[in-house]
Amino acid sequence: MKRKTIFLDRDGTIIEDIPYLNDPDKINYLPNVFKALKNLREAGYSFVIVTNQSGVPRGLVKIENLHEIHNRIQREFSKHGIEFLEFYYAPHLPDSQHHTRKPNPGMLLLASDKFDIDLSKSWMIGDKLSDVEAGVRAGVKSILLTSKDNIEIKEPYAPEVYLKTLWEASQYIESHQK
Repeated sequence: MKRKTIFLDRDGTIIEDIPYLNDPDKINYLPNVFKALKNLREAGYSFVIVTNQSGVPRGLVKIENLHEIHNRIQREFSKHGIEFLEFYYAPHLPDSQHHTRKPNPGMLLLASDKFDIDLSKSWMIGDKLSDVEAGVRAGVKSILLTSKDNIEIKEPYAPEVYLKTLWEASQYIESHQK
């Protein structure tokens, strides 16, 4: 049976968005993220992180630090009974047009192939329009986490809904399961 999956952006979605985070000791989890993913796990979802990391080619983020950040995130979530299938990252500059760099759907499609994911039953949650666009282009429903009211959406890449927190997103998804 194919998996239903939540694709999650990293910065601004599960951890505080610190530009070019390079220090694993500076990871700060956003409020209620463990509770939100427990809620979604209980609803039968698996999880994949998909994150753009242009700090790597800029020389601002060391690749070994990026891996340690992901290892620490995995360990912390494991303490709460939550596992990520994979951490995908796109170490490319914004103008690269690389197929894995969001808004391109490459990371989601790679995960879908590797983990037998049912994209029609899956979601992308992120705090940027590029997250939403990647999700829509991959064939998943998307949620934009934002507190901004005047967001200009490029059609046809509108999110299903705008919410402020991952906890709100977990409740929305749970109430909109087919």
